[in-house]
Amino acid sequence: MSFFKKLFSSEKKESLDKGLEKTKTTFFSKLSKAVAGKSKVDDDVLDNLEEILVSSDVGVNTTLKIITRIEKRVEADKYLGIDELNQILREEIAGLLSETNTGEATEFVIPINTKPYVLMVVGVNGVGKTTTIGKLAYQFKKAGLKVVLGAADTFRAAAIDQLQIWADRVDVPIVRQEMGSDPASVAFDTLQSAVAQNADVVIIDTAGRLHNKINLMNELSKVKRVMQKVVGDAPHDVMLVLDGSTGQNAFEQAKQFTAATEVTSLAVTKLDGTAKGGVVIGISDQFQIPVKYIGVGEGIEDLQVFNKYEFVDSFFK
Repeated sequence: MSFFKKLFSSEKKESLDKGLEKTKTTFFSKLSKAVAGKSKVDDDVLDNLEEILVSSDVGVNTTLKIITRIEKRVEADKYLGIDELNQILREEIAGLLSETNTGEATEFVIPINTKPYVLMVVGVNGVGKTTTIGKLAYQFKKAGLKVVLGAADTFRAAAIDQLQIWADRVDVPIVRQEMGSDPASVAFDTLQSAVAQNADVVIIDTAGRLHNKINLMNELSKVKRVMQKVVGDAPHDVMLVLDGSTGQNAFEQAKQFTAATEVTSLAVTKLDGTAKGGVVIGISDQFQIPVKYIGVGEGIEDLQVFNKYEFVDSFFK
């Protein structure tokens, strides 16, 4: 299909191939066992494929969609061979991702008519939220944009200190207060500072407590309201960070956060250390929220803009 003929930057593609290695190897070793001795795609192969997709954390509902699509292809061509199964899978997964309005970008960009562009980041502790913010700040700065960080996760001193380390490393300004301060107050100060500095991008870190959803909902709503006193239409993006290596737990977190606040984009981290990379396909399909970024390694350059063509190409390479 034409969308696989895109030109990828070789360095980025190499990093993506490497990052998805565990997922790909596990998936294809299961697939080759499932089709061993078969010459065509039959019910047994489809049953096995369903099991493989579910165990790769694609999720039950998304798996059933993929299987239904493949069944239609098999019905149309009674003699569909095993050799063609990879290509069909690749096409149908890319087709599914195309429907979620996700993964078209190739560069770290922001809307040109929005200044400052305010990104509020949510997610539970331990998913790589602060690291993702630091790497995003690095990429935006590298793209020539002026970035300001806001440490509004005031629940943990470690979160504030960790963001400070990233701000120092990337050499971007940070607005912070003491642990226990009002997160909305930090967000307000951050936006005021960003406007005064004529910044292009503001990234606000927020607390990731899910044990009391009502408190989280109220806190995030207050942060948004207070930000709007400075920038009327802020935040422009509420990004949920999920740890891809947790598989089904990432689905659960997505469910909880989308119930607590309006989430407009996703970042899926830690894909390099897991065989659960299928979670990217399932989450973007089930929640119909665009995946914007994926983490495929620990290096500062290993946060990538999610591009579905590159992703599917690496997955099936």
